[in-house]
Amino acid sequence: VPPPRELRISDPGLLGPLDVHWQPPAHSPALNQCSVKFRFEYRSSGDRDWKVVFTRKLKMRVGFDLSRSAEVRLQTLLRCTDDVELQSDWVHATFQTPPQGRIGSEVQNFHCIYHDWEYLKCTWQPGLLTPPGAHYGLYYWYQGLEQVQQCEHYLQEQGLNVGCLLHNLSQAEYQDLNICINGSAAAALLRPLYSTLRLHNLAQPQPPRQLAVSVSAAQELRVAWSPPGGRVPPHCLEYEVQLAEDAGGAAWAFVSTQMETALTISRANQSHVSCVRVRGRTNIFCADQGFWSEWTQDCFSVSRKEDKQLFILIPVILSLSISLIIFMLIGQCKKR
Repeated sequence: VPPPRELRISDPGLLGPLDVHWQPPAHSPALNQCSVKFRFEYRSSGDRDWKVVFTRKLKMRVGFDLSRSAEVRLQTLLRCTDDVELQSDWVHATFQTPPQGRIGSEVQNFHCIYHDWEYLKCTWQPGLLTPPGAHYGLYYWYQGLEQVQQCEHYLQEQGLNVGCLLHNLSQAEYQDLNICINGSAAAALLRPLYSTLRLHNLAQPQPPRQLAVSVSAAQELRVAWSPPGGRVPPHCLEYEVQLAEDAGGAAWAFVSTQMETALTISRANQSHVSCVRVRGRTNIFCADQGFWSEWTQDCFSVSRKEDKQLFILIPVILSLSISLIIFMLIGQCKKR
């Protein structure tokens, strides 16, 4: 089986995606009677596993980590009967973005959160070997943009760009968002950092709203809340509920992780519970991972049955004590 020909890789300048092209196998009489397709595999250097695509096309656009070498391999698959598929030898190609800047000059501690599915906040710190007076810029691209865009809202510390806010990214959800942070200092270029993000895996919702806690006549603890506002799809949220004995810093005990916005807890073994708190995050049906929201802002105290009984007994005991003292004083007066 003849292999594909002229396998090559080119960079369209989109901060991650590379174009891979090839030519069909050299003509062979067997090809006239058989079905031809290709097995295309790719990875960034250092990755253990290859990503696999079967195609009849002669080009692919796939994403790589441009801080590492791109590796691709390709073979012809020939099927002439229903039971037999023949394979050619592999052909290989690699691509490396020309190195730029000194090692250690790229930014470090790069971190992004997609707040409430409304805006993306990315922060970073200067590289260990970044010279004074460095200027950083963040650039991004996703499918649907005609060209690479630059951040318009930087976060600064002492005149240095250390973060960026990106708005209006709804079209980038559930696809690759390619980011590059590079820069310069005096006449020297800094080494760029490349990253590919998935916004739904970086989402952090607002805390749940309208937390309400009550105790039923059967001494069951009832907790209910509303999903946070904003663009977060309610069906994409899960919640964690915790209980504590008091609001003064006592240890919180895990109760439940659930998608429902209400919970009933038997108080048979929870007589000392006085506080409830709830937080939310994107569930496994909408993301591979996500960030927990902040806890509900207030801690809600729950009155105890024992406290109510004691509140009733104290006035009764005081009344009886006062009456007894009065009778004793009257008795003493009569004796005199």
